[in-house]
Amino acid sequence: MKGQDRFSLLWFVGAILVLVALQALGTHDWAGALPYSEFKRLLGEGRVADLQIDTTVIRGTLKDFSKDFSDVKAVGKPFTTLRVDDPGLTKDLQDRGITFRGGPQNPWLRDVLAVWLLPLLILLLVWRFVFRRMGGGAGMEALNLGKRRGRIYAAHEVKVTFDDVAGVDEAKDELCEVIEFLRHPAKFQRLGGKLPKGVLLVGPPGTGKTLLAKAVAGEAGVPFFSMSGSEFVEMFVGVGAARVRDLFSQAQEKAPCIIFIDELDALGKSRGANPLTSHDEREQTLNQLLAEMDGFDTQKGVIIMAATNRPEILDPALLRPGRFDRHVLVDRPDIRGREAILRVHARGVKLAPQVDLKLLAARTPGFVGADLANVMNEAALLAARRERDAVGMPELEEAIDRVVAGLEKKARVMSPHEREIIAHHEAGHALVAESLPMADPVHRVSIIPRGIAGLGYTIQRPTEDRFLLTRAELLDRVAVLLGGRAAEGLVFGDVSTGAQNDLVRATELARSMVTEYGMSDTLGPMALERERRPMFLPNGFAHSRDYAERTAEAVDTEVRRILDAEHERVRAILTRRRGALERLGKVLLEREILEGDELRALLAASEAANVAAARAA
Repeated sequence: MKGQDRFSLLWFVGAILVLVALQALGTHDWAGALPYSEFKRLLGEGRVADLQIDTTVIRGTLKDFSKDFSDVKAVGKPFTTLRVDDPGLTKDLQDRGITFRGGPQNPWLRDVLAVWLLPLLILLLVWRFVFRRMGGGAGMEALNLGKRRGRIYAAHEVKVTFDDVAGVDEAKDELCEVIEFLRHPAKFQRLGGKLPKGVLLVGPPGTGKTLLAKAVAGEAGVPFFSMSGSEFVEMFVGVGAARVRDLFSQAQEKAPCIIFIDELDALGKSRGANPLTSHDEREQTLNQLLAEMDGFDTQKGVIIMAATNRPEILDPALLRPGRFDRHVLVDRPDIRGREAILRVHARGVKLAPQVDLKLLAARTPGFVGADLANVMNEAALLAARRERDAVGMPELEEAIDRVVAGLEKKARVMSPHEREIIAHHEAGHALVAESLPMADPVHRVSIIPRGIAGLGYTIQRPTEDRFLLTRAELLDRVAVLLGGRAAEGLVFGDVSTGAQNDLVRATELARSMVTEYGMSDTLGPMALERERRPMFLPNGFAHSRDYAERTAEAVDTEVRRILDAEHERVRAILTRRRGALERLGKVLLEREILEGDELRALLAASEAANVAAARAA
């Protein structure tokens, strides 16, 4: 039995014991009651006084006895007896001059409280406590299933403004019109203009879509309704639609305001795309959202904003004019945007004077706002562990490596032979990268294990942001990926499993050249991958090909030809520069880390030595 189940069982047993105790408490008057016949005998002997009579019970006090009555144990003490149907009792009491008075005539109230309401209340409290321990009070939520579960921020609670958002200047310019409408609606209504009902923020994860929506509310000074798309859908049919209605009704009451739905793809997937995986509750919720967007008037100042990183799977009805008809791209920042983002996140961090944020922006291509925030935070934590007075460039460089490759594992024990293989493997990557004209320059080479499975790494940094790649550049990238395995085979005469990830990436890149980019001399300019893939996510969906088996064989042959040709080119480069390869591997074994400038100086010295030796010969 699991500990949580055992805990719940103990609470259930405890509640049963409490109920039994309450039942006993409600009936304790009858446990030691005096028999009515004994009461009548004592009454006849004048030994009863101060009676209280109610509908079911007679309570009183026994007088002191001059004789020993062994059968009466309550001598001189209060007693209780169950009242029976005795019409002459009142006359007997009056004849003997015994003082008596009536008791409460509604004992059912006490019984209801003690036997029913109090136990029920205890059970409810125990039930709620147990369900919270089991998973957040799921049982009590059933009472409010149709209510909005998101958060609402009042106008003064939204502290985020455009000053807190950087690197997305074009998106901010697009949203300025929304802010202007919320601030001065009469300016647009004067000419009969209508603002788009919905604004869809589209972009990769971590680019600041949610932050940008909050900044719009903060700049406009209006309430902000925030809710995730997954919070609408429940296991009970009709709950999501009720939550949509509740959300829009509350927004109408607080207009002007902004409704923000994060992760819209969880709610707005295309209907009917796959009947086998259809979800009636989700589709009903989506239908209700579409109806609400058609039913409300933007002139009242209610603006709907949503964010997604998978716009290709959204239902077309969501994207038509009159709904989410304005799409704002929140893309990865360029070098100037990354520098601006670093400055925003550096406001609360004490930086050393030598820190160059522009240089850091150049060394973080492809990073989004969340990555840069993580870099700054990791650098601050690292500087605190090292007891520095400020965050310097070494800590920021280490933070970038940690984000890219993972945490260092200096304590991992490896045999000398394995370290030698890793050193020459990384030396092969670096040497090929520095030998090819279209490859990105090497920034750092290390044989210190990082992350989950990385035993070493070679980091390349492009000299500028790139949005297009030529065929020659892609072939050079394939060659760099194959450089490590080729170096192992050249130096040791055998290969290891360390090149597994390199082979996967090289094969994927070569296949994309053939099937997506039309860069094959054999197959020509033909795109064979026509299914929609995630626009902003790195990995594609599993899909079936829609071309003939003969074409598939030609694709495999062409991919194999590209890989073989690049592998031969790499082997030729490493064979020609064998001395530099072995020297670089030896230096990596000694120092473990080489910076890019040190690597290029070492290779230049090796080339100069080779030229001098050739002239001497």
